[in-house]
Amino acid sequence: MKLITKLSQSKKTLFSIEILPPLKGKSIQSIYDGIDPLMEFKPAFVDVTYHREEYVYRKRDGGYLEKVSIRKRPGTVGICAAIMNKYNVEAVPHIICGGFTKEETENALIDLQFLGVDNVLALRGDSIKTEPAFVPEPGGHAYAIDLVKQIAEMNKSIYLDSEMKDAAPTNFCVGVSCYPEKHFEAPNITSDIKYLKAKVDAGAEYIVTQMFFDNSKYFEFVKLCRENNINVPIIPGLKILSSKQQVTSLPKIFHIDIPQAFYEALESCKDDKQIKEVGIKWCIEQSKELLKENVPCLHYYTMGASEATRAVAKEVF
Repeated sequence: MKLITKLSQSKKTLFSIEILPPLKGKSIQSIYDGIDPLMEFKPAFVDVTYHREEYVYRKRDGGYLEKVSIRKRPGTVGICAAIMNKYNVEAVPHIICGGFTKEETENALIDLQFLGVDNVLALRGDSIKTEPAFVPEPGGHAYAIDLVKQIAEMNKSIYLDSEMKDAAPTNFCVGVSCYPEKHFEAPNITSDIKYLKAKVDAGAEYIVTQMFFDNSKYFEFVKLCRENNINVPIIPGLKILSSKQQVTSLPKIFHIDIPQAFYEALESCKDDKQIKEVGIKWCIEQSKELLKENVPCLHYYTMGASEATRAVAKEVF
């Protein structure tokens, strides 16, 4: 079922999660172990992230260095199929620009359609670690809006091969991401909103936010979106802060603020166990406040660690 249908038909706030694919060589059981404890809360969907290749330099005979592409986590197609088969829940694969040509994107979408996947999250994706800025694949897309447009075209039976006859249309519900505290590459929030609206106008039917720890940032962002005629559901994304290392790494990586009251509570913690307890408590309060405002869904970035998310869900749902 399309997520936009689930969101529009539901009379209450839904629950959803995002997971990481297992590291290469690991069993899919690690995925199931992360999902099983959360099934009692009836997730409306499970997002599956995609991690593009990385490059390393390996020394070869003769002393020269060879640039080698490695992929630490497998693709999402098989994982989504396994999740849908085991749990009868919608799986939403991340489709990214980085590392894919338009043809490869089209082929991946065809495979997903054959498997009965109805929903995708279209993202530009991050730059690889060895590049200072995002570089599109030759013959690929530079921006998420171009990816949205390609999927929208396929939904109209328009494929890359213009000579195809009687092509069957795909039927994807397309989601995109947004940044309540502004994407770090955007010059200002006004331009960020403009580009978000362009993605919606191109065919995106729902939006999922980057993590945030200050609900006022989400509410202000939604208000600004509505004022600019962005009227699709905007799903808040929540992360449970669970280690002292994350206190400094998350703001740096995701360009987000930690509210002063939250930071002071975290600063007084002696170890990661106390950090997680404070993080759970903060996320519970965040969730309850968002729930009161009838947000369409609460989306938790579990990254496979279900214990903390389950503690929050038990108090909220």
